[in-house]
Amino acid sequence: MGKIIKDTIHANGIDIGIYTQDFENEFISLTDIARYKSDDPTAVIQNWMRNRDVIEFLGLWERLHNPDFKPLEFEGFKKQAGANAFTMSPKKWIEATDAIGIVSKAGRYGGTYAHSDIAMSFATWISPEFQLYIMKDYRRLKTDENSRLSLNWNLNREISKLNYRIHTDAIKENLIPPELTPAQVAYTYANEADMLNVVLFGKTAKQWKDENPTAKGNMRDAATLNQLLVLANLESYNAVLINQDKNQKERMELLRMLTVQQLQTLETVSLNNFPKLEVESNKK
Repeated sequence: MGKIIKDTIHANGIDIGIYTQDFENEFISLTDIARYKSDDPTAVIQNWMRNRDVIEFLGLWERLHNPDFKPLEFEGFKKQAGANAFTMSPKKWIEATDAIGIVSKAGRYGGTYAHSDIAMSFATWISPEFQLYIMKDYRRLKTDENSRLSLNWNLNREISKLNYRIHTDAIKENLIPPELTPAQVAYTYANEADMLNVVLFGKTAKQWKDENPTAKGNMRDAATLNQLLVLANLESYNAVLINQDKNQKERMELLRMLTVQQLQTLETVSLNNFPKLEVESNKK
């Protein structure tokens, strides 16, 4: 089982949880979507699942995607659906049919989640207008996802990681005397890494995380292609400057100049369509 990656869709003032394990099948919170209509999302979801056309849709989805789906139990529900006495809940549906398109999660961030195909159908039932707001931000997430998974982005992320080794070797050989404690050694590495973060991104890793508590990965995982290209060069250049015995203040000034120059060059040649990163040069 892959690592669960969580994110949030922002739709017309409503935050909607979403998670995936493979970046292909996203599960969106029906509980959050239902809050657009009522303060009792459980009742809204159960009311939706009472409809015959909804049961037929859920059954068709399962038949297309789930080899373990139980068709006999589904047929029984389909015959009863729509009647006044018919009731349905996510738990009842899952346990009776072995459904995988709807998931009930317990805990602090629990609730009812559904595959994006099903969640969009539910959102349309809630409000066609609201469904459009959800789709708009969902597409934004998918576009961002695709950029992160692209060959060029991953290639430059790997180059950055390789240059990181060059960077840490230079730190080890020049900035870490043998008398330092393990805690002091760790601080030295982190301090140098954060210096590059400040030069390139304008903030430390902790500041970025505080500003983006729900973001996937770290600051460098969220970097654009241009930023990764520059970061790889900064790590190599900083290693050279360390070997030249430049102090950190001198290195920051030289690295800042390189950052501004390279970002401007990359933007000029339009290597990609990522948003422009604004970096102010330090003229003090």
